[in-house]
Amino acid sequence: MAGPLSQALLVLMHGLVLLTCSFSSEEYDYYSWQSDNFPNGRFYSSRQQCVDIPADLRLCHGVGYKRMRLPNLLEHETLSEVRQQAGSWVPLLAKRCHGDTQVFLCSLFAPVCLDQPIYPCRSLCEAVRDSCAPVMETYGFPWPEMLQCEKFPMDNDLCIPTQFAGNHATQIQASKACPPCDNELKTDTIMEHFCASDFVLKMKIKEVKKEKGDRKLILAQKKKKVLKMGVLHKKDLKKLVLYIKNGADCPCSQLDGLASNSYLIMGRRVEQQLLLMAIYKWDKRSKELKYAVKRMKSHQCPTYHTVFQ
Repeated sequence: MAGPLSQALLVLMHGLVLLTCSFSSEEYDYYSWQSDNFPNGRFYSSRQQCVDIPADLRLCHGVGYKRMRLPNLLEHETLSEVRQQAGSWVPLLAKRCHGDTQVFLCSLFAPVCLDQPIYPCRSLCEAVRDSCAPVMETYGFPWPEMLQCEKFPMDNDLCIPTQFAGNHATQIQASKACPPCDNELKTDTIMEHFCASDFVLKMKIKEVKKEKGDRKLILAQKKKKVLKMGVLHKKDLKKLVLYIKNGADCPCSQLDGLASNSYLIMGRRVEQQLLLMAIYKWDKRSKELKYAVKRMKSHQCPTYHTVFQ
């Protein structure tokens, strides 16, 4: 069954045929769309080519079409570069912040292979940004410069529109849980957060407080185990305090029954604060958790240039 992005592209293709019938991808090596931000167009050192979307491009594999163009619309010229940059966005899909998140990102990272590039409409960018930027801010990531919505064309017949606007029946429901608390206890999910985090610990939590709209987690000092030290120093381990940004009032079921639970805690340092990236109750019976912890000892994380950029 075609995905939402491929369905949208079918609508656009009829108009594009008139524009592209006399050209082939071998005849030019630039994108023809221009905006005020790019008055001279976008030029590349390599010619356009069509390639299969690889299975390990998790962000866009199965998006609804099988072939993508290179360079893509973010100026990535090789599949290895696309994999590296797209990989850091995979965790955002799991947050279900907007039903069009994958449509928007894949239209840029893995654009459908046509003679003329099809950009996302500005309204699509704005819809995804308005829903997902608050989630990203929870982790200390701003909405990146490369996705500033003013760069994309105003709505017209030749850009990809919002798919779920006004369609509540098919809109993916956003979770109300605090983003760091809203994760499946699955090995792949745990490892994604492991790689995106600066440090990973097994610890108990002594106390949880609310502070200026954030949720403050004060970690107990006994029975701690460091699984990834990262940016932490020994002095940090003596008094560990983590924050859920803007998390004072959102639900976090993992924090029920603090006294009786140990936790797998993942975080990153943002300026002077340690922010919580993910939290799991330490369930000894979970095979997924057991396997993930075993993998952490030798796993080589992909090298992201900067997560979410």
